[in-house]
Amino acid sequence: MSDSSENPHQRLARNVNDLLQELRVALAGVQILFGFLLSIVFTGPYQRATALQHGAHLVAVLFAVISVALMTAPAAWHRLLFRQGQRPEILRVSNVFAIGGLASLALAMSATVFLLADVVLGDWPAIVICALTMAGFGLLWFAVPLRHRPTTEARERLRTVR
Repeated sequence: MSDSSENPHQRLARNVNDLLQELRVALAGVQILFGFLLSIVFTGPYQRATALQHGAHLVAVLFAVISVALMTAPAAWHRLLFRQGQRPEILRVSNVFAIGGLASLALAMSATVFLLADVVLGDWPAIVICALTMAGFGLLWFAVPLRHRPTTEARERLRTVR
């Protein structure tokens, strides 16, 4: 359906559904990472890990938990409020939750990469690899998309064309 043939109600419903679908895709990765992080604790090598590695693991688990909470919250909001005429609020809040969930996932992934690199290469290489991982997520998921966001003036031009 093209944007010009949608009424505001249809566009809002489509935007909510698009957001929930995007979160379903991202959530699968978060759940896999979370399961992996939980299972590590019950291995022999984990018992021999350093305090730094235990700390990195805990940070990764906590950010994964935050990511799961933020990425599942939109579904809960939708389920509880969608028939209450709250779609604009659901979409606004869910967008913030989704961005926060992605940021938390990036931090969980970076902490996991740090943990792995520390075991394999040691502290300093792990710090460098973790910093590069965080920079990569920051660029790909936030900086580049934000750079391509239309300006207020461009958004106004698009609205008048419709």
